[in-house]
Amino acid sequence: MKSVLRFAIATGLLLGAAAAFAANNSPVGTWKTIDDKTKQPKSIVQITETNGELQGKVLKVLQSDDGPHPVCKECDGDRKNQPVEGMVIMWGVKADGDEWDGGKILDPKNGKVYKVKLKTMENGTKLDVHGYIGFSLIGRSQVWVREE
Repeated sequence: MKSVLRFAIATGLLLGAAAAFAANNSPVGTWKTIDDKTKQPKSIVQITETNGELQGKVLKVLQSDDGPHPVCKECDGDRKNQPVEGMVIMWGVKADGDEWDGGKILDPKNGKVYKVKLKTMENGTKLDVHGYIGFSLIGRSQVWVREE
C-alpha cells in the first residue's frame, strides 16, 4: 500500500513539473523587452493566446525618447497618435513546431509593421523576437526576458 502511495505521489510530482516546464516553454506570459542596440529595457509586454493565436500588448513603457507616455506618431490607421501603453503591437502569431510564426509585429518608434517569428530560449526564460520583411534570414532580433 505504501509503495502505491509513493508511486502516486512521485507520478503527480513529475506530471506537475512537466506541466510547469511546458508552460514556461511558451511565449505566453509577461516579458521585459530589451533594445537590441542599447541593451536597455524598453517596455513590459504581455503575450496572450486566444484560439491558437498569440498577441502582444504593451503594459508599460520603461524607457522612451519621447517622454514617459509616448504615442505612436508614425503609425497608420487606428493606432496613429495613440498611446503606446495598452497598444497591441503583435498579432496573428501561431505555433509552428517549437517556434511561433505567421504573425505581425509593430515597432511603435517608426510605425512600421514586420513579419515576426518567436522562439523561446533557456528553458523559456528568454524569448527571441525576430522581425523581418520578406525572408526571415534578413531582419532584426531582440531577446526579451520573462518577468516573474
